[in-house]
Amino acid sequence: MRERKNRFWCVVALVAVAGSAACGGRTLSPPPADPDPFSRDEYTIGVQDVLSIKVWRNEELNVRVPVRPDGKISVPLVDDVQAEGLTVLQLKEVITRELSEFITAPDVTVVILEMNSRAVNLIGGVVRSGRLPLQRDLRVLDAIVMMGGFAPFADKSDVRIVRQMPDGTEQTYRFDYDAYIKGKQPEGNIVLRDGDTIIVPE
Repeated sequence: MRERKNRFWCVVALVAVAGSAACGGRTLSPPPADPDPFSRDEYTIGVQDVLSIKVWRNEELNVRVPVRPDGKISVPLVDDVQAEGLTVLQLKEVITRELSEFITAPDVTVVILEMNSRAVNLIGGVVRSGRLPLQRDLRVLDAIVMMGGFAPFADKSDVRIVRQMPDGTEQTYRFDYDAYIKGKQPEGNIVLRDGDTIIVPE
């Protein structure tokens, strides 16, 4: 069993996180504090997000449109508009300015219908491995449940969360599900961030 688990971590180190840590284990970091809901950055639009663009009294201009891989969206009359990296308010201002060449005082509304650009990845002992969009705040256990739960032979006590930090370093956190359901180590069920990788050994 130990040999199988060591092989699993070797594969993860080489494939899932591009070999940035040696096989056989990672240095664990203490769980981070929950983000302050009053000090978060305003959401910026990203590739794969789906937007609703509406222009009051100009229904023919209303569109539901995805943000393309080049970061742009297609808007009637003005064609391609850069959306990636902008806030909803900034994009509204851009579209309003562009439409002003064709319409007097356009009243534009921009709404994000689907936030698909931010996601986490799940690897290993879950029913469905893969990419999970972060359309709301999720904790580790939330993400595992949304991907079908633990696989039959998952090691629930040694779940790892790998996070790339802004300075290029990597932090690894541990979630012990068995301890968590007994009321121990609740801090291990951390709030996920865009780009996190959840690794469940088998």
